[in-house]
Amino acid sequence: MWKGILKVGSSAVPVKLYSAVENRDIHFHLLQSGTNSRVKQHMIRPDDREQVTEEQIRKGYEIEPGEFVVIKDTETQQLKPKESREVRFTRFVSPSAVGSEWYERPYYLGPDGEEAKYFALAEAIRNRKVEGIARWAMRGKSYVGAVLTYGDYLVLIKLRYAEEVLSVRELPAPTGRPLDEKELRMAEDLVSALEGEFNPEQFRDEYRHKLMEFIEAKARGKRPRLAAVKTRARGESIRDQLAKSLAALKRGKEKKVA
Repeated sequence: MWKGILKVGSSAVPVKLYSAVENRDIHFHLLQSGTNSRVKQHMIRPDDREQVTEEQIRKGYEIEPGEFVVIKDTETQQLKPKESREVRFTRFVSPSAVGSEWYERPYYLGPDGEEAKYFALAEAIRNRKVEGIARWAMRGKSYVGAVLTYGDYLVLIKLRYAEEVLSVRELPAPTGRPLDEKELRMAEDLVSALEGEFNPEQFRDEYRHKLMEFIEAKARGKRPRLAAVKTRARGESIRDQLAKSLAALKRGKEKKVA
């Protein structure tokens, strides 16, 4: 999807950028009831419901209620970063220095010629057990990311900016009574019962899967039945909830053995 050059000091490593994830959301069209004709949205003034043409639309940033700073497209265009193919490393850090809350979107980096340089850099990053922090500009936007290894290859993960990540210190402090030993042991048993290998094939978007089955069934002229939504019982103590969870896990293991 993009070609760039990893810059480490004076060394340059040409790479190709590939998306590592794919958006699988289901998108619907807006239709008129009865005719199923497509409809589209229009911009209107909320006070008199009059339609506003695209040529009359302006962008404005509200600085006070009802007061806006109008920004032209030509002005924002001048503020965009200059296009560059360079992905420049600023430093290498320990993986523990970058928490998961900073990661946003992953990309694969593949060699674009000069494979010896590419795999030498990948092996150096892997052997040093570090992540490279890099900056680059692409398609009118500036980015910061982390470069790390995945097997023999490099992965570039787009990072969020500092103003986007909230501090954990903003969470409310714990309140209420401390856990007793029995509750803590039950919680530890629950965690222990679920320990195992991570298998991504076991995880899928259940809502999307059911929605596609429902759509396909309706397309075949069927009227599929929808299951009733179950609600959790309220007012249970944490000990009761832990006990039910452990019992359910044990029943599941017994069925597998049988």
